[in-house]
Amino acid sequence: MNILIAEDEQDIRELLELHLSKEGYTVFEAEDGIQALKIFNEQDIDLALLDVMMPGMDGFKVIKKIRQTSEIPVIFLTARVEDTDKILGLGLGADDYIVKPFSPIEVIARIAAQLRRYYKYTSGHLNDQLTIGDLKLDKESFTLYKFEQLVELNPKEYKILELLMDNAGKVYTKKQLYEAVWEEPYYGDDNTIMVHISHLRDKIEDNPKTPKYLKTVRGIGYKFEKVQS
Repeated sequence: MNILIAEDEQDIRELLELHLSKEGYTVFEAEDGIQALKIFNEQDIDLALLDVMMPGMDGFKVIKKIRQTSEIPVIFLTARVEDTDKILGLGLGADDYIVKPFSPIEVIARIAAQLRRYYKYTSGHLNDQLTIGDLKLDKESFTLYKFEQLVELNPKEYKILELLMDNAGKVYTKKQLYEAVWEEPYYGDDNTIMVHISHLRDKIEDNPKTPKYLKTVRGIGYKFEKVQS
């Protein structure tokens, strides 16, 4: 597995490279966001560790570029603990968020977990399509089309949409959605779910303020409406 580490602090890069190499990973190092994107475009990267604050191009801008072409796991490394930063990172498609200072053993464990989830997820889908209304979900290519036009989704948005479309009409609580998509216990982090639902509505609804597909069931959760084609 090829791991990209984008971090402007050399000692952190070297520490992570040392531990990851011992685990059998091939490590590519970048000291800024621009260099990170160059490596990403030139190498077959399986997972990226991105520092949020980097010279040239910060981690948020880097993940935006990555998500244009790839769904690989992305983990943010940051010294900032503000909830707004975490929500922004997750909303842009990050899969995990590690606050400095951290234990290299913890980072390795989280990398292994994300890679297991990603490859289990991408290999476990049936080759079929699901059409509801003007939306067509292609499970083979993990893509969504609206009026035959490609709709860009990050991995979490895709997982939420596939779950809800596969079970159209069924109401899911926030807890059920979070634990199914993030595959970890739910501790009442409503903001994470709300951010992803809001982004999905912006992408699939004609009018996000009055959605016809992605409905809120007040006091319970969300469901996908069975709309005729």
